[in-house]
Amino acid sequence: MSMLDKLKGLIKGHPDQARQGVEKAGDAFDAKTQNKYQSQVDAAQRKMNEQLGSDRPPTDEQR
Repeated sequence: MSMLDKLKGLIKGHPDQARQGVEKAGDAFDAKTQNKYQSQVDAAQRKMNEQLGSDRPPTDEQR
């Protein structure tokens, strides 16, 4: 079983928690890099949310 398969298994049934994790990880990366790569991080977050089944943009409360 590959790492990706394991991650998919962990995420299955918990999309909201996974989405929150994606947002927190992106925000932490932005903080570490002083928003130098913010547009790339936002694009990656959008793609991850699409994979999770939600392509809705994050609200200001989630940022």
